[in-house]
Amino acid sequence: MKKHDENEEPIELNTENEEEVVLDGDVEVPVTFPEDDAEAEDAAAGDLEEAEASEETEENKTAAELAELKDRYMRLLAEYDNFRRRTQKEKEALYLDSVAEVVKEWLPLVDDIERAVASSENMDETSVEKVAEGIKLIGKQAGSVLAKLGVEEIEGKEGETFDPNLHEAVMHVEDDSLGEQQIAQVFQKGYTCKGKVIRHTVVKVAN
Repeated sequence: MKKHDENEEPIELNTENEEEVVLDGDVEVPVTFPEDDAEAEDAAAGDLEEAEASEETEENKTAAELAELKDRYMRLLAEYDNFRRRTQKEKEALYLDSVAEVVKEWLPLVDDIERAVASSENMDETSVEKVAEGIKLIGKQAGSVLAKLGVEEIEGKEGETFDPNLHEAVMHVEDDSLGEQQIAQVFQKGYTCKGKVIRHTVVKVAN
């Protein structure tokens, strides 16, 4: 072991930030300790405040997003309600226009019928033929109006095959002169409008 020289100057150690000095043989070794409790508490408090601030910022962000979504939802709801009301008004206007168009086509026929009724009040035996001719003319006029509106008569004559898509059977009869599911008699004419059945032809079906 190296002997200590009495004339050798002692080694000065800076122990300002050390709390204890440990002797290691002939040399004093300073030992440093963690920061004191006050500094540790300050650091922990700072971290907590930072975490709380971050959490508050996140909550504010979430609240702002929810408010924006609610505003968008209310706007969308209002737009849908306006669209529904506007569509309803358009449907009603379209319906009224359609009815007016149909009535407009039928008004001349109504005028002729009224004139025919007025003439029948003063009818005598010699005017019967004239009245009959007038009725025929009214019938032709009615057919013309239906054609303008796209209405067509359904083919349904005696002897034709029964079609449930076009005909409505209200009676059934056994008839050897007719085949199975053939029309024996037509009670009422049916009509279609641009391919859509408005009224089925009412018939009697054989066998």
